[in-house]
Amino acid sequence: MTQLFISDLHLDTSRPEAIAAFETLLENEACKAERLYILGDLFEGWIGDDEPGDVGLRVIKGLQKVHQSNTSCYFINGNRDFLIRNDFATAAGIHLLPDCALTDINGERVLMLHGDLLCTDDTRYLRFRKIVRSPLFQTLFLALPARMRQKIAGTARDKSQLENAEKQPAIMDVSQRAVEQIMELYGIRTMIHGHTHRPAIHQFKLGAESATRIVLGDWYEQGSMLRWNTNGYQLEQLTF
Repeated sequence: MTQLFISDLHLDTSRPEAIAAFETLLENEACKAERLYILGDLFEGWIGDDEPGDVGLRVIKGLQKVHQSNTSCYFINGNRDFLIRNDFATAAGIHLLPDCALTDINGERVLMLHGDLLCTDDTRYLRFRKIVRSPLFQTLFLALPARMRQKIAGTARDKSQLENAEKQPAIMDVSQRAVEQIMELYGIRTMIHGHTHRPAIHQFKLGAESATRIVLGDWYEQGSMLRWNTNGYQLEQLTF
């Protein structure tokens, strides 16, 4: 059976073509697959399950159809939608996974993650991540009125974009050392992640064994999807 992997859709009202492409994927390919994995940053921003907005409601409706087709759907939080919680998951019929999750594909153990934890050279971001992922911060933030949360999220997003424009590209990419360490920790030789927006299949040596790191692309200019079935895997581009 086919398993599909996507990441970094960054769905937002400003990009209706990406929303439409995602809905088409859900109505067709996803409903025929055994599993669909969404590895973070499904949305451009998420201020809480109590305020899904029009885009969130459309996504929930689409994912419900996938759930009703008996396709299992799994989600890992990204750096833009780390506030997605159980209310959204229940409404959409999806399963929330931890930051690092293992799955079995054709007898092979594969590690999945969003990918931001691998960017260990970007120490400023990792400090920020630690703060916003803390239970105290999230409790205080979610207690604020929705309008205030939206304003704070927008300001943080604008600041992040300015800071990223000043960073060297290598700093925002994953660290090969971090990749190898986490693969050794989990005892796996195949990894799938997103976050960097640099779709590619990297082959390298991990000790005496061959290892593979598959990077999913973003959905800004075109879509990106990994298809894995009994014939193997293929990283595909999806046109809008």
